Amino acid sequence: MATVKEIKAAVRPKSGKGAARAERRAGRVPGVIYGNNEAPIAVSFDHNELRQRIFAGRFLTTLYNIDIDGKKHRVIPRDFQLDPVKDLPIHVDLLRVAEGATIRVRVPIHVMNADQSPGVKRGGAVNIVTHTVEVMCPAESIPEAINVDIAGLEISHSKHLSDVQLPANVKVVAHGDSTLVTIVPPSGYAEELRQAAEAAAAAAAAAAAPAAGAEGAAAGGAAPAAGAPAAGAAPAAGAAAPKADKK
Repeated sequence: MATVKEIKAAVRPKSGKGAARAERRAGRVPGVIYGNNEAPIAVSFDHNELRQRIFAGRFLTTLYNIDIDGKKHRVIPRDFQLDPVKDLPIHVDLLRVAEGATIRVRVPIHVMNADQSPGVKRGGAVNIVTHTVEVMCPAESIPEAINVDIAGLEISHSKHLSDVQLPANVKVVAHGDSTLVTIVPPSGYAEELRQAAEAAAAAAAAAAAPAAGAEGAAAGGAAPAAGAPAAGAAPAAGAAAPKADKK
């Protein structure tokens, strides 16, 4: 069961860009609560509190209760905007979530046991290819993260979505077997492999050379060359006999 956290908000008396800028000057962040077949509500949050919640992590996968005029709104943040220069929150959107609702969320990837990876031990680097995975799940059962165990993963090998065991009530939205994590070779690794392959080939060739010479020598002494008479054989028919010495 997911923990529903509390966050304070105030209703904004006005909406629009001018009113939003006025809220920011007052040290607050404008936002909107919408969804669940109810009218949207313009709200604002304390800047420091909202900033702390966002940068603490899991902001977009956490349920919150907001008390507005005595009515509790159970929401999940859907999006937030940061100032492109100061990197501070300037707006937030929140979706109402009914009891028992199934929602679509993006869950972050969490790499486990990197210190047990032989590829990492040999100097490889962990490369997270896919940082979040979009899933459908009950609002009360949003996983904190999708754990990817890379113990035993070698250099240039990868973990895919099909290698991960998800909870029974969590379904992946995306189609296809996405690559999640791979071990990147260290600098000079390709050259090291090439040199090792060349050394192995040279050693194999050196080992094969004496064997080839021995086989050739054995074949050369086994039988006379074609057309040469065998030792001790009678002269061929028609061959002239040697003449006797005259005295």
